[in-house]
Amino acid sequence: MSPSRAPLVAGAAVAVAAAVTLTVVVWPEDSGPGAGNGASASSRTSASPSPTRSYPLSTTPRTIPAVREHTAARGPGWKPAKDSSVVAADPELADEAKLLAEELKIGYRGEKAARSGDVELAIAAPGKGDPESYTLKTADNRVTISGPGEAGVFYGTRTLKQSLNADDTVPEGVVRDTPDRPQRGLNLDIARKHYSADWIENRLHEMADLKLNQLGLHFSDDQAFRIESDTHPEVVSDEHLTKAEVRRIVKLAQSLHITVVGEIDSPGHLGAVLRAHPDLQLRNTQGVARQGAIDISEPEAAEIVDDLLKEYAELFPGDWFHVGADEYQALTVSSPQASYPQLAAAARQKYGADATVQDLTEGWLNDRAAVVREAEKIPKAWNDGFFSGGTVTADKGIEVEYWTGKEIGARPPQDYLAEGRKVVNLNDEYLYYVLGEPNDFTYPTGERIYEQWTPFVLRGTEPVAERYSKQILGGRFAVWGDLPNAQTQEQVAEGIRMPLNAVSQKLWDPREPKLTWAQFQKLADETG
Repeated sequence: MSPSRAPLVAGAAVAVAAAVTLTVVVWPEDSGPGAGNGASASSRTSASPSPTRSYPLSTTPRTIPAVREHTAARGPGWKPAKDSSVVAADPELADEAKLLAEELKIGYRGEKAARSGDVELAIAAPGKGDPESYTLKTADNRVTISGPGEAGVFYGTRTLKQSLNADDTVPEGVVRDTPDRPQRGLNLDIARKHYSADWIENRLHEMADLKLNQLGLHFSDDQAFRIESDTHPEVVSDEHLTKAEVRRIVKLAQSLHITVVGEIDSPGHLGAVLRAHPDLQLRNTQGVARQGAIDISEPEAAEIVDDLLKEYAELFPGDWFHVGADEYQALTVSSPQASYPQLAAAARQKYGADATVQDLTEGWLNDRAAVVREAEKIPKAWNDGFFSGGTVTADKGIEVEYWTGKEIGARPPQDYLAEGRKVVNLNDEYLYYVLGEPNDFTYPTGERIYEQWTPFVLRGTEPVAERYSKQILGGRFAVWGDLPNAQTQEQVAEGIRMPLNAVSQKLWDPREPKLTWAQFQKLADETG
């Protein structure tokens, strides 16, 4: 870390076969319109085109990310009219339906039968298939969006919204769509640079329209601790988010099917905590303090960090919590055992005569991960906190957030994958937006991500073997505040807009993009 298919009208089959190219996608069984008992009456209607030859064959909806499959048909498509409304065939989709109605400036009629001109949202084959997949059918002046889960139906509404923005119409035919990777998002360092709750909420809206589903908040570092605390108020910086603001952010994120993942980095990057607890600062035999490093031989060190982990695991109700684990300064010296004998002694006492400071540090990671698991969350940690060759090995259930191969202890991504670990891509070569561009960082461009990066490119510019695909869970674009005043909040928002568009495309659709970068930029302006 730095720093279905539509039946064709008579006589058109040959033309359609020649004009339509479909991507082969493995779809969840019975996940399309009309599948299962959860489908409504209108979603069980076949995707028949309007009965006329006067319309040209429809084209694929223009969206970011691109839809994975579209079956074309002849017809006028759909656009909202004076009497159009949104209806929810299932009560759990009421929030999604109300949001879409508000965005389209049309009415919401609740759990009513769909009429001509309406958009209907429906759960089809609940629990079967990817809950983020959806089917969007446009026919007979009506749109039906269905899927096995609420998230997928929501993403269908994003496709509809973007298509209207770009072309004022949702094309006739059937869209079947599903993401390539389950974790897709933005990582935000709010510790070194404070961002307002309103600014973060605006990013959530942008992320949702791009079908991104994860926001990481790095809120504790050497510079500041940015969220109100009840257990340790003494560590909180003057400028911070209140818990009420965080709950508001989390509530909005949940409504947009985005998980907010909190992060408390340790045993390094704890400077803000250590300013309130200087007795826990790690010092070498000469009494020299190491910036941000807590003395993990002290029992109180674990007590404080665990207090905070438990407190914020409750504040962030999602499935994950990030425990950091990168850049512990005790391991950057030539002989950690000689420089920090107290750590060496604690390692031997806890893990045996052959244990080293590295083992004590790895044990620290495992212990913090255990706290997170007790809170019923999946732990995440930065890749340079996973070591090899020691007495203690990092637990296999901790997700590896791979960002670099430059740090001490960092290994090639193939090493982690070969061990059977699950990895999330935060490649600092492409995905690190470091304010002020220190340490040879340059602001990443959407163009470079769009043209060169894929989820397989975990380190540098070389991809790992495709046999590891199932272990690569996705990726996040990361904003770090090393020089916080280098850009304003508004400049950051503008700077990351196109990179986020590109990341969205590459994590949703594994195919080579069909648009040139210039065309993609233009589409981003039209759909946004």
